[in-house]
Amino acid sequence: MLTIFVDADACPVKEEVYRVAARYHIGVTLVANSWMRVPEEDGIVLHVVGERPDEADDWIVANVAPLDIVVTADVLLASRCIKAGAYAIGHTGKAFTEENIGDAVATRNLLAELRGNGEITGGPAPFSKRDRSNFLQKLDQVVQMVRREHPGKVG
Repeated sequence: MLTIFVDADACPVKEEVYRVAARYHIGVTLVANSWMRVPEEDGIVLHVVGERPDEADDWIVANVAPLDIVVTADVLLASRCIKAGAYAIGHTGKAFTEENIGDAVATRNLLAELRGNGEITGGPAPFSKRDRSNFLQKLDQVVQMVRREHPGKVG
């Protein structure tokens, strides 16, 4: 069955994930480096990993299945999940795909290098209501697409 994996430590759209998952009867696995409160509902699981860098990412990649959905702002994690056959969506509603992930990784690496050289000092724009709405719409679209194309995978 379809699962939504959430790279949960800094995820601002967990409530939206819960709403969509409940609507379609999809399981949610939140993966984090430390304990956090999650709803006590069937199908919502928190998996706490250790403090090692990328340990949550590694756990998600090891457990994600083709057609699962991964919610993350981490472009490198998104790339790994796409290679595993999963869908990846950023917190702002940006869908990472085979077509755009190479550019996204290259941009991430360039910006990291510029920040390392002190040429860029700012971070991403503040998370907005529009981002939240875009995310909710994109997650719903991806679930609908999986339902249409693979009817036995959802609900």
